[in-house]
Amino acid sequence: MTKSNVLLFELGRLVATRGVSDYMEGDDGFVEFVKKSISRHSQGDWGDLCDEDKEENQLSLRSGFRLFSAYEQGSLPKIWIITESDRSVTTMLFPSEY
Repeated sequence: MTKSNVLLFELGRLVATRGVSDYMEGDDGFVEFVKKSISRHSQGDWGDLCDEDKEENQLSLRSGFRLFSAYEQGSLPKIWIITESDRSVTTMLFPSEY
């Protein structure tokens, strides 16, 4: 995990599933949580993953594979963030939407 504000990779186009988008429209606290989560993801803080999955992301970062993060905060719903291997798109979604 890095503590700097340096982006480790390009996020590409940011997209959200219908569920995340709808939730963001009704909850400013969730919007802030999503923004912070995207920032963490782009800096190599993979969030609430097991050590094995975090190590896999480190390999994926070096090798140009797909990157996956998961974030939780209090009573807000858990979100996943996935950046495609070609770094063209980063998607925010709820686990139930995968």
